[in-house]
Amino acid sequence: MASAFEYAPAPESRSVVDIAPSYGLFIDGEFTEAADGKVFKTVSPSSEEVLSEVARAGTADVDRAVKAARKAFEKWSALPGSERAKYLFRIARIIQERSRELAVLETLDNGKPIKETRDADLPLVAAHFFYYAGWADKLDHAGYGANPRPLGVAGQVIPWNFPLLMLAWKIAPALATGNTVVLKPAETTPLSALFFADICRQAGLPKGVVNILTGYGDAGEALVTHGDVDKVAFTGSTAVGKAIARSVAGTDKKVTLELGGKGANIVFDDAPIDQAVEGIVTGIFFNQGQVCCAGSRLLVQESVQDEVLDALKRRLSTLRLGDPLDKNTDIGAINSAEQLARITALVETGEAEGAERWSAPCELPSSGYWFAPTLFTNVTQAHTVARDEIFGPVLSVLSFRTPDEAVAKANNSQYGLSAGIWTEKGSRILAVANKLRAGVVWANTFNKFDPTSPFGGYKESGFGREGGRHGLEAYLDVR
Repeated sequence: MASAFEYAPAPESRSVVDIAPSYGLFIDGEFTEAADGKVFKTVSPSSEEVLSEVARAGTADVDRAVKAARKAFEKWSALPGSERAKYLFRIARIIQERSRELAVLETLDNGKPIKETRDADLPLVAAHFFYYAGWADKLDHAGYGANPRPLGVAGQVIPWNFPLLMLAWKIAPALATGNTVVLKPAETTPLSALFFADICRQAGLPKGVVNILTGYGDAGEALVTHGDVDKVAFTGSTAVGKAIARSVAGTDKKVTLELGGKGANIVFDDAPIDQAVEGIVTGIFFNQGQVCCAGSRLLVQESVQDEVLDALKRRLSTLRLGDPLDKNTDIGAINSAEQLARITALVETGEAEGAERWSAPCELPSSGYWFAPTLFTNVTQAHTVARDEIFGPVLSVLSFRTPDEAVAKANNSQYGLSAGIWTEKGSRILAVANKLRAGVVWANTFNKFDPTSPFGGYKESGFGREGGRHGLEAYLDVR
């Protein structure tokens, strides 16, 4: 991309990670082939290089893993919390020790820039295990009554946008509260979960406490509908979340769903423009916009709209798109050909409906899956790009005149996961935040996470909370 500076290549070495030519399923503490012998390939989105061949779980494998988790649950749940904490602390420390290796692996398999996996994902992964290790022996004081009990076997299905971080969000509280786990990672990003399985063995975690099933949607469906799974945790699309809700209706399963979003990022006329522009960029272009809580709708007060847009376009023209392993890269690859096709189709729809498209000037690599940072102006609330979750580096810009209009437009969505407010007035932040129907509201920042803070949404963004003390409740019998 065009830049005020020329940057020499600064690639992170691939030699720090050793990817095997093939991987099995991780069941009852051992790697094993799928019962029917099926496999699939995982590729690097930035180059389309085949990284490894991975076992594809089927119904028989799901049943085997759930039985292993059920068997392990009896002893794991009976351990004192202080003993479970020791395993979580070990896992956290090993993640820190292997963070460089895991960051490179995640970048190769996911396509996101190394500076994001290195500086954001991995520190948060370790922090979640440290945090919930601290809770393991304090559950009586978590506010859920005396002697809260674990639920049993947790079936967990995670997405491809933050593979290792979503794993940590789910496994850490489950283990801290005494549950055992069967986890299915996304089919496009299976490797970091398999490396985590090795970390579990390295930490001496008892067999069957964590089981990892790589595979496609049929394996996830078999897991969430399995009769011996007590708790379902899912992060992913709203459509799949609705299907899961229907499948578990009428059962005793406890469910948390963290689904799609179309977050509003609201910029008032008294906002610090340069700071707001950086927050806008972080809000929508972090991880190529493949973030459920992305600030994909920019609401700007009319009096500063031109100023904000001019500054934003200048800033987007300096972003560097390219090799995700280069430490200078700001924008990496889209995760898959399928996701790239979806982004492209929605952008074409936006243009056809009359919204005005502007894409940052850049040269896209010849191989891999890439999309230039893009924004739409002249957008109305009726436009598809203002309503549908694009899940890519695409920003829709709308304007408003009054705080009430900003709130009305922000809430005019089937989603309710996140929002941002940019203003110098603390009173305005509090007044507007209290009216927004969003699970997380950031003030003068965006996409900031901490393991002590709960995360979740309203409406079609799901229900339940992950993170913080609130995240314990989903894995405890608090009736």
